[in-house]
Amino acid sequence: MLAKVFPIKLKDGMQAAAEEVVAEFAPKGPAVEDGTLSFRVYRDPANPDYLLFVEHFADQAAYDAHTGSVAYQELIAGRFAGMIVEFVEIGHEPVCLDPVLKNVGGHA
Repeated sequence: MLAKVFPIKLKDGMQAAAEEVVAEFAPKGPAVEDGTLSFRVYRDPANPDYLLFVEHFADQAAYDAHTGSVAYQELIAGRFAGMIVEFVEIGHEPVCLDPVLKNVGGHA
């Protein structure tokens, strides 16, 4: 399993618009992608114009399919990308999984 975490600083005043793009993207991309195991996006009420993406994929091929999808290219690489100041892509390997992901990828 592959976990990706993206802390994203948005341009000033872009929080609502960015959340709308994410809400539009979720059912068109992650919800229909076999290899996308979870797609969660969080806001920080104390930190405006900021989102945190936490995503889990079956493997690198699933992540590549996710980022290569038409929905991703149009909405995330397209519209959403114009709303951000900066982001960092952080790859992680799971140590302890919640029950939803517990048996994915052979991890207990």
